[in-house]
Amino acid sequence: MQLSSYRREWYALSEAGPDVERLGRLSRQIAYSFLDYYLKDCRYEKDYIDLLCEMTTFSEDPELTEPAAQALFGIIIENLCDDFEELQTLTYNEVMTQIVSYCRGIGAGKALDRTLKDFGLHAPEDLLGRINSIRAQRISLPDPKSVKKVFLLSRITVGADVAVTSVLAQRLMDFFPEAEIALIGGSNLSELYGGNSRVKICGVSYSKRGSLFDRLSSWHLVLGVIQREMASCPPEAAILVDSDSRLSQLGVLPLFPAGRYFYFDSRSDSALNKKMSMAELANSWVDEISGEKGFSYPRAWFPQSYVGPANRICGALRSAGAEKIIVTNFGVGGNPRKRVGTDLEERLLLSLLQEPNTVIFLDKGSGEEELAAADGLIRFVKGQGHSIAHVSFDAAENPRIGWGIVGVQSRIGQLAALMSKSDAYIGYDSACQHIAAALGTPCVTIFAGSNNMRFIRRWSAYGEKSTDIVHVDTLRDRSSIDVDDIVTRIMHVRRLQNP
Repeated sequence: MQLSSYRREWYALSEAGPDVERLGRLSRQIAYSFLDYYLKDCRYEKDYIDLLCEMTTFSEDPELTEPAAQALFGIIIENLCDDFEELQTLTYNEVMTQIVSYCRGIGAGKALDRTLKDFGLHAPEDLLGRINSIRAQRISLPDPKSVKKVFLLSRITVGADVAVTSVLAQRLMDFFPEAEIALIGGSNLSELYGGNSRVKICGVSYSKRGSLFDRLSSWHLVLGVIQREMASCPPEAAILVDSDSRLSQLGVLPLFPAGRYFYFDSRSDSALNKKMSMAELANSWVDEISGEKGFSYPRAWFPQSYVGPANRICGALRSAGAEKIIVTNFGVGGNPRKRVGTDLEERLLLSLLQEPNTVIFLDKGSGEEELAAADGLIRFVKGQGHSIAHVSFDAAENPRIGWGIVGVQSRIGQLAALMSKSDAYIGYDSACQHIAAALGTPCVTIFAGSNNMRFIRRWSAYGEKSTDIVHVDTLRDRSSIDVDDIVTRIMHVRRLQNP
């Protein structure tokens, strides 16, 4: 549909009064129309982005602005970021520059505009020129003895913070042995890094929902953290490492002087090996900026307070006769494309329980939907004659079964502690696969929702122990998916991991 038609519909909708369903439908249509033009011949329809920006800033009611924001980020930006192609990376920078420029030009964006001007960025071409220049530059880390503080930006999502940020943290700790590592990100970082005394966690929130200003507000919070942390540190004694973080909108928003800002361009395909996982890519980049060859596998440092309960729970299962303990998780982080379906999950659990003296931890996830799905699987397994139990990580009572399924409700760090005491992990592409690999627990990932080979290679779990995938094409004809075939392939991989 032409933009003029969308604008007429938008004006009619805004005059008629709020209708969230119609706002969502119109937002999606505009976003997909932008991609239609772009995918066909790389045509960049600037006015479509402006219209979506208008729709996500017209009201202070987040329920009314969320549909357009989700269309911008969930459809356009996600599609541009997941391809790992140079052209899409350049286009992302153009889209985000346009979004930021739109926001700074309206009344609610005065603080944003003022701060960007403080960095010498007055016009869209300044923003775009800066990020393109940063991606092209090749600068080296300073003398380790001169650096007392290293700021490291979180990737925001748990899986990426394990696969990428933990690698960067280790390499930076090795290169700057006397520096404090100040990791900036969300509250869940304490679940992954709380057991590492070298890392100081500086908490800021990032809104994955809401208006554009809600999403951009994290940038101001990060600037505040840096200002506070730099109060006792000379400017020349600090650097900032950007992991390609949402906190900087993948490098588009400035945070630090150019000469002391190091940007991990994780989506580039111009220089680094196209076959690399994210962990390998991160190591290769640090080799380049440090001039030193090294390698660190992903790691997770859950709090030591979780070790005792994990030992107690797993010890009780093994005392009851369990010879194999497997952790499973069927959450997909709100992305239904990554899920094959209940039929697969049920058959997989029954196949795993055909192995004598096997206990399966089934992570119940977060939110009512995931909890209901997990409870449904547990009821199904019970109906097939298997023992079941439920455990809360903090409860004193231990599960007393040696063969069956145990439903687990826990924090992500607590689940990591259980994984560290288990024999295997199986689940969809999610944070848990990366945590399992980081802990040295053999894992099998059911990788659905993408047919992009580079995306799969980049985001497959990577660790010292076995990390395998079973790819399922959920993007074509779902009716052609053979669940028995998928289960057979998973069990085959497990036999190879445990000859």
